[in-house]
Amino acid sequence: MNAEPIDPAVINRLCVVEGDITRLHVDAIVNAANSSLLGGGGVDGAIHRAAGPGLLAECRALGGCPPGEARITGGHGLPARHVIHTVGPVYRQHTPAEAERLLRGCYVESLRLAEANGLETIAFPGISTGVYGYPKAEACAAAVSAVCGWLAEHALPRAVTFCCFGAADAALYRAWLGLPS
Repeated sequence: MNAEPIDPAVINRLCVVEGDITRLHVDAIVNAANSSLLGGGGVDGAIHRAAGPGLLAECRALGGCPPGEARITGGHGLPARHVIHTVGPVYRQHTPAEAERLLRGCYVESLRLAEANGLETIAFPGISTGVYGYPKAEACAAAVSAVCGWLAEHALPRAVTFCCFGAADAALYRAWLGLPS
């Protein structure tokens, strides 16, 4: 599906799983947060529930986060040591080009924080594809492009997981990456 071939060295640092991101044993999971960082629905709510009240307390001190940026906290009650919170665009509130720029920023800023904190493994959900309405195929293309671009130029994180909520989403990521289904 991807028009440009991806370097095999980059592909070897990627995996696609279907499941619950709150159960992954990685250095950081990425939270598809709202701008308050104080919890919400979908992935955001699931992460806050699984992490416990310490995460909310730490997020309160951060003062929010604008779309396209990211903030890092501890993992609290999660198997992951850290949570990287990023705020994706609400698709209908932007032109497609601006929505893509903001979404790519979510991935790049999350990876930048992972690198700055010496994190080797990170897992991403499908950012902005739930109630924020970003079309899944377009969001997948932006995610794969941003992550592969980063990995081609940086040693950390050494492994990236795309954690998909359902089989159809996982198949979409595998197709974009040229991985067997």
